[in-house]
Amino acid sequence: MLSSLPSTISRLKPGPRYSFTYSLSSSLKIFKTQQTIPRWSPLYSLSTHSTSKILTSLKPQFESVVSKDDLVVLGIETSCDDTAAAVVRGNGEILSQVVSSQGDLLAQYGGVAPKMAEEAHSQVIDQVVQEALDKANLTARNLSAVAVTIGPGLSLCLRVGVRKARKIAGSFNVPIVGIHHMEAHALVARLSERQLQFPFMALLISGGHNLLILAHDLGHYIQLGTTIDDAIGEAYDKTAKWLGLDMRTGGGPALEELAREGDAESVRFSTPMKQHRDCNFSYAGLKTQVRLAIESKNINAEIPISSASSQDRRSRADIAASFQQVAVLHLEERCDRAIEWARKIEPSIKHLVVSGGVASNQYVRARLDHVVKKNSLQLVCPPPKLCTDNGAMVAWTGIEHFCMGRFDPPPPADEPEDYMYDLRPRWPLGEEYAEGRSEARSLRTARIHPSLTSIIQASLQQQ
Repeated sequence: MLSSLPSTISRLKPGPRYSFTYSLSSSLKIFKTQQTIPRWSPLYSLSTHSTSKILTSLKPQFESVVSKDDLVVLGIETSCDDTAAAVVRGNGEILSQVVSSQGDLLAQYGGVAPKMAEEAHSQVIDQVVQEALDKANLTARNLSAVAVTIGPGLSLCLRVGVRKARKIAGSFNVPIVGIHHMEAHALVARLSERQLQFPFMALLISGGHNLLILAHDLGHYIQLGTTIDDAIGEAYDKTAKWLGLDMRTGGGPALEELAREGDAESVRFSTPMKQHRDCNFSYAGLKTQVRLAIESKNINAEIPISSASSQDRRSRADIAASFQQVAVLHLEERCDRAIEWARKIEPSIKHLVVSGGVASNQYVRARLDHVVKKNSLQLVCPPPKLCTDNGAMVAWTGIEHFCMGRFDPPPPADEPEDYMYDLRPRWPLGEEYAEGRSEARSLRTARIHPSLTSIIQASLQQQ
């Protein structure tokens, strides 16, 4: 089976590992090894790791006993439209966090334009990373490892972050950890709530993703539901654009603010997928309903909300409030059913983590808090600055995997500019729960990598 899987980052290798003894309260012993270590390269597959080069030049500190708390990891995130970097210690202390947003581009294009986003990342990535190091009062020589998002996301954008991460890791001879973007959104809750233990449920909601998972353990996830077309964040952004809202701070925050002025019962939108008894999401139909409602009220998006008449503003606010109520009701219904499913698998779950950019929405938090209390669970929401895309979540996820021995050796310092990176724009996090499989989604499975969970589980079976 392993030979049929495509290449993967070698932190998930089935072959020899570094010798680690790890617990939250004990030190982390790291010994230099002479065993075969695979390179992180799309040219290698799981079945060819036995022929990879032997690593002989790990940094000297890896030959000594290192406390987990003393680990220092740089996290880099460029999967979409935010260029982010952060430095985090193994004890959870965020030493620095820097984010460069593309608000002007979002306003200009009404959303993310991949080529423009790539250029914007390239222009600021060096400055963002350097500022993160400076604010932490460190240099790259002080790093234990570099963690970087390799998927899912926009390939053009992912490449910018991966190139920078590999340049730093190669120049300063430090290990590198490839990170799953959605896993980082889930695990950042363990950074903000240090007592959060596996297993737990997570609802991950952003501009590009809707995902309901059961987190059994680090790297072991069951997908209870996902989006079959558009994610909730995309629906928020499009609705905000059609209503003529200021997109520079993001469509979601602008729409949430306007919705407070409106009557959520004034426009009757249908809740998506009422006839489907699963936990998957769909927002394409709701977007169509919103567009038709806007057209029926003759709202001109070319007239910004700041210039709208009082009556026009009221109409826009009513649509915003009505849309938000139904969009979030769809989340509520899916979460309710997912909790029921998750308890069949793990009766001991006590927490629902809600993370991702849309989790910053206070209305979303309030409604989901109602759902979890009804089901005798606790809601865990990271602070808003850790919900949106950020480097701290990447660095922390890197720390968690690093402590399990899942990382790559330093890349070559002289890596060629045209090196082909292992990017995973479409990369599932977990294996689908049997009752949650969607026939509609099965038509969209082309060019999807094996899930992070399946790769890790396969590697564990080989040890």
